[in-house]
Amino acid sequence: MRIGDLAAATGASARSLRYYEEQGLLASERSGGGQRHYPDGAVERVRLIQSLLAAGLSSGTIHDVLPCITERAIRTPWLAERLRTELHRVEEQLAALHRTRDILSGLVDEYAV
Repeated sequence: MRIGDLAAATGASARSLRYYEEQGLLASERSGGGQRHYPDGAVERVRLIQSLLAAGLSSGTIHDVLPCITERAIRTPWLAERLRTELHRVEEQLAALHRTRDILSGLVDEYAV
């Protein structure tokens, strides 16, 4: 599958797919003409990467956890702990946003005409 086909199948831009490759999240082989060709499982892998990004994980964290997610045989308690750490980070961000909202709401109430 070429990069344009993979982009169309996943909704990811070709630029995103090249970025995933640069980060070691996705692999391709090159044709004699230098075109990228992706294996059959690339659509599922890109969808998994997109899901992990949507969950707030950085590409570095995804790089670390992806092998454990995709290969059940090497999964250890480390994976769950790493994901718990990320969940805690997101919960802290949410708490900070709630505090910001409360402050802003107070300001709106105070200065409403």
